[in-house]
Amino acid sequence: MVDLKKDVKYIKGVGPNRAELLNKLGIFTLQDLITYYPRAYEDRSKPKTLYECADGEVALIEVVATSRIVETRFGRKTMQKLMIGDETANAEAIWFNQTYLKSKFSVGQKYRMYGKIDKKYRKIQIQSPVFDEYGVTQNTGRIIPLYPLTYNLSQNILRKIMENGIKEVYGNLPETLPDYLLKKYSLPSINQATKAIHFPEELKDFQIARTRLVFEELLMTQLALLKLKYHDTKKIKGITFSNKHKIAEMIERFPFKLTNAQIRVLKEIEEDMESPKMMNRLLQGDVGSGKTAVAMCAAYKAVKSGYQAVIMAPTAILATQHLENFEKMLADLNIKCELLISGITKKKKEAILEKLKDGEIDILIGTHAVLEDNVEFKNLGLVVTDEQHRFGVRQRSKIAQKGQNPDVLVMSATPIPRTLALILYGDLDISIIDELPPNRKKIETFAVTKRMQERVDNFIRKQIEEGRQAYIVCPLVEEGEDSGLKSVIELSEKYQKEIFPEYRIQYLHGKMRPKEKDEIMLKFKNHEIDILVSTTVIEVGVDVPNSNIMVIEDAQRFGLARTTSITR
Repeated sequence: MVDLKKDVKYIKGVGPNRAELLNKLGIFTLQDLITYYPRAYEDRSKPKTLYECADGEVALIEVVATSRIVETRFGRKTMQKLMIGDETANAEAIWFNQTYLKSKFSVGQKYRMYGKIDKKYRKIQIQSPVFDEYGVTQNTGRIIPLYPLTYNLSQNILRKIMENGIKEVYGNLPETLPDYLLKKYSLPSINQATKAIHFPEELKDFQIARTRLVFEELLMTQLALLKLKYHDTKKIKGITFSNKHKIAEMIERFPFKLTNAQIRVLKEIEEDMESPKMMNRLLQGDVGSGKTAVAMCAAYKAVKSGYQAVIMAPTAILATQHLENFEKMLADLNIKCELLISGITKKKKEAILEKLKDGEIDILIGTHAVLEDNVEFKNLGLVVTDEQHRFGVRQRSKIAQKGQNPDVLVMSATPIPRTLALILYGDLDISIIDELPPNRKKIETFAVTKRMQERVDNFIRKQIEEGRQAYIVCPLVEEGEDSGLKSVIELSEKYQKEIFPEYRIQYLHGKMRPKEKDEIMLKFKNHEIDILVSTTVIEVGVDVPNSNIMVIEDAQRFGLARTTSITR
C-alpha cells in the first residue's frame, strides 16, 4: 500500500529546497502532489509542416537543424539563432539569453519544436520554442499539462516531479467507488483517472478523468451532508403536531385558490409537522409565488396544535408587511399576532415580551430583535425565516434554541439550482414552488443601450403621470467608487435637477441607518415618493404594487440571481 502521507521532499527530484517551493503551493505530501491538478493543457502531439503553419499560430513542427547555433550579443542581452527546415520550407528558431543552447543541437539531427510561428517578409521564424530530440517526449509529442506555479519553480521541473509522483502511486491507489457505480456511469478507476488528469494521451482522456474525479467529490460531499443530516435527525426528537387540525382548514379561508405547487409543498410541510422528526425545510419560490401563504398555513397548524410560531424577516418594513397579511387572515380565528422590531418603545416592548412569555401571543413577527436573549416563548413550536440568505446559520440556530426543538422553515426567493441548494443547505429538505398564480401579469424585460436613454426617461414620465411609481437600481452608492459607473447619489441628483424636477425623488442605499431606510421604503410604499433610486438593498421583498417599472443601470454588474431578486 502506497503511503500518501509521505513528505513531498522524499519524492524523487524534490529535496529540501524544492520542497519549500512546493509547500508555497500547498503541496506537503504525496497526496497533495497528485491532487494538484493542471490549470490547462497544450496539445503538442500533432505536428504540422512549416508550409501549413499560419502566421501567429502556436504549433508543433518536426525539423532538421541545418546549421549550428549562432549567438549575437546586444549589450548584456544575447540572441541565439538556429537554422532549421523540413521538406516544405526553411526557418529560423530564435531564443534570447539562452547561451546553454549552443551545445544542444547537432547539424543534421531531427528535432520537435513547439512555439509561435512568425511568417513575415517571406521569412519564417519560430520564437523561443521548447524542443526535444526526435523520439523524445519530454516537452513535445504529447499533451502537456500546465500547472499554477510559484517563483523559481518552472513547468518542466514541476512536470518531472509530478511524473515521479504518479509513477510511485500508479496501480497502488485504493479504489474509493464501488464497482457498480463505475460500471453504471462508465467511469475509469481511481488509478486511471489520476494518471489521465495529469498526463492524458488524448484530450478526451482528460475529460473522462475529470468526470470521474468531479463525480467522486460531489458524491463524497453529499454523503457527508446526508450523514450529518440523518445523524442529527435521529439524535434530536422534534415536535409531533396534532393531526386533528389540518392545513386544509386554513387553505379554505383564502379568498383565492392556491396553486398546485403550493398544495404540494404544504403537504410536504404537514407530513413533517405531524412526524416525530424535527422539520428542517427550505422553501424556495420566485417572488409572488405564494411563500407567505404557505408560511401562514404552517403557523396556523402550529398554533392550533397548542404552540407558538415566530416569523423572522430581515427588515422592519417587511416584518410590518407580514403582520398586516397575517392579521388580515387570522384575526377572526382568535389567533393573536404581534410585531417586535427595534423601533418600538421600551414600554411596548416590555409588554410584548411579557405576553409572549405568558403565551398570550400566538405568532410573533419581527426582525433580528427576536434573537435577543430577553425574548422568551412559552411554547415555541415553529420558526420561519424569510429571505434566508439574509440570515446566517448561527442566527437560525439561535432562534430555534428558544424552543424545545421547534420545526424550522426557511424561505428564499433567490433562484438556486437544486444541486447548489443541496450543497448550501445540505442539512435541509427542499421544497420548491415552481408555479405562479394564474392571471399574473407577465414581466417584460428589455435590454437597451445608452442611446435610448431619452426614450426610457419618457416612458418613466408616462408611467408616473398615470399614477405609477418607478425604481432605478444602481451598482454604486457614491461617485468615485468605480469609474464609468452610475451611482445612487449622482443619479438621484441628476433626475431631480435635470430630468424630473417636477417629481418626488429619493435615494436609498445600504450605508444608511436601518431606521432611515425603513422610513424611505415606507414613504415609497405609501406613494409619497415617485421615483426611488437605490442599490440592491431593495431586494428584501417589500410589496409595492403601485410600482410597475424598474430600470437597472449598468446591469452587467449584477449576476443572474441578484437581478432576479431585485426585479420585484
